Amino acid sequence: MGITGLQGRRIVIAGSRKTDEMSLIIEKQGGIALTRSLQGLTMFEEEQLEEPLRKFATEGADWVILTTGLGSDSIMGAADKLGIGEEVKERLLQARIATRGYKTSAFMKRTGLKATVSDDDGTMQGLMENLSAYGFEGQRVWIQLHGETAPELVRYLQERGAAQVVSVLPYRHVPPEPATLALLMGELTEAAVDTVCFTTAVQVHYLFRHAIQAGNQDQLLEIFDKHVVAAAVGKVTAEALTEYGVKRMVVPDIERMGALIIEIVRYYELHDGATT
Repeated sequence: MGITGLQGRRIVIAGSRKTDEMSLIIEKQGGIALTRSLQGLTMFEEEQLEEPLRKFATEGADWVILTTGLGSDSIMGAADKLGIGEEVKERLLQARIATRGYKTSAFMKRTGLKATVSDDDGTMQGLMENLSAYGFEGQRVWIQLHGETAPELVRYLQERGAAQVVSVLPYRHVPPEPATLALLMGELTEAAVDTVCFTTAVQVHYLFRHAIQAGNQDQLLEIFDKHVVAAAVGKVTAEALTEYGVKRMVVPDIERMGALIIEIVRYYELHDGATT
């Protein structure tokens, strides 16, 4: 693979972490790195956890669904601060637990908990498919989320007869600057960029919500279909793109930023450097 595999290509980094590292990799491949952070801010709202945690410590649940390792750690940390860490741990031991993603599986190992259902590919769809082997009629379900609600998961559980579904969000996402979204949309419309690297699903959500609010979703889909390559760091981010209708995308087998850039290089090499 040549060192100029992205020669002259304008590659947008939509994340906010390790942007210097990603930029360096892009530039070493001959590309031009543009940071347009769509990540926004993630705010930890510990005070919002007290009521649901105290209720969980008292009543427990039949099922607990943990969707992120960081969120699971935060919940246990908040429980310890409230002086109910042991009670919460005991309720977790009594419940059936379903986990999503390898970081959540790592949390389970650290805390000595066992999962009834484990979905290491990290997608909500994969989690729901794995849960399909179990009945939820009359069951109480407690879900740990991260930053955003999961209406499709809640609806899935309710349709399968769950008597109660409680969602707990220790973190809340604050949207990126409107000017950043407008700038990127303008660049996409003008075909002024070649690829957008999405490193989390929330970045995809913010871009498409912006387009939907402006009535430009169809235009954005056409741009990704014909002119600009959408690149996703992993399965969860790719799932978000698919949900909005993006069909052409680059996704590495290894969910790492460096691997993502190399996969973009391979994409352009396979297409003989043709304009996308």
